[in-house]
Amino acid sequence: MDINDLRGVHTLVIMAMFFGIIWWAYSSRRRRANEEAAHLPFDDEEVEKRTLEQEKTEKKR
Repeated sequence: MDINDLRGVHTLVIMAMFFGIIWWAYSSRRRRANEEAAHLPFDDEEVEKRTLEQEKTEKKR
């Protein structure tokens, strides 16, 4: 067993980890968490309030 065999094994381990992460990320159990994370930028009411207040003050000027 030489260094090239170890490199091949290392490549296979890393590839298996990659496919495992892909499988985990797109599994049906993660769907709800992924959808919630996708809507986070749109759910922030405080930012919306600050933006509306800023627009009101800019219109008054």
